[in-house]
Amino acid sequence: MSTILITGASSGLGAEMARQFAALGHDLALCARRTDRLDELAVEITTAHPQARVGIKALDVTDHDAVFRVFEEFRDELGGIDKVVVNAGLGKGQPLGTGRFDANRETAETNFIGALAQTEAAAQIFRAQNSGHLVMVSSFSALRGMPRNITTYAATKAAVAHLAEGFRADVHGTPIKVTVLYPGYIVSEMSGTSARTPLMASTEKGVRAMVEAIEKEKKSAVVPAWPWVPLGFAIKRVPVGVLRRMS
Repeated sequence: MSTILITGASSGLGAEMARQFAALGHDLALCARRTDRLDELAVEITTAHPQARVGIKALDVTDHDAVFRVFEEFRDELGGIDKVVVNAGLGKGQPLGTGRFDANRETAETNFIGALAQTEAAAQIFRAQNSGHLVMVSSFSALRGMPRNITTYAATKAAVAHLAEGFRADVHGTPIKVTVLYPGYIVSEMSGTSARTPLMASTEKGVRAMVEAIEKEKKSAVVPAWPWVPLGFAIKRVPVGVLRRMS
């Protein structure tokens, strides 16, 4: 079984991934800003799966030095890291030109620069090990430039997808693998008012599709496949006026 490091693991998709990976027999390295929630999650997981090793550490991914330190500490304490899931992110954002550069900047710094730090730290470990699996959690919104409150968010998620794909090209032909996930609407703390959409998948169902793609080491996956694969085909082709009304 693998040792899997998950960032942003205190709630939502990260916490549910931890539960499902533990059920499959994997060991976990969990980090997030809210260590009280990580403590609760670790107790929950080890109670349900006494064989699982669960390490937890506080981490704010915008503290870039801390990202490298925490990843390296997990590696040393757990005897290596097999997979790193770059999951931590922020859903804050406002339409461009409406006076909320602060919100858009925070989203960009967390979702892209924070992801860059995580990817660098993971890649450094994987190159030294000559093995590993980087998993980048992008978003369905990355498939096209999106309007209104998610313009910056979608742009960051497109950027991290390309970041991971570039690393894949770098390590092509080596034992290091890269997966990019494009989740559709899945219930989480970041869902907000979009939780009312009929397209919203439950956290358990949505994460199950993510975990399956990771386990199969798929290069990329839109998850859950239904209805997001056909919607992904459509979203790239609809006129911009239709896209604006849909958002």
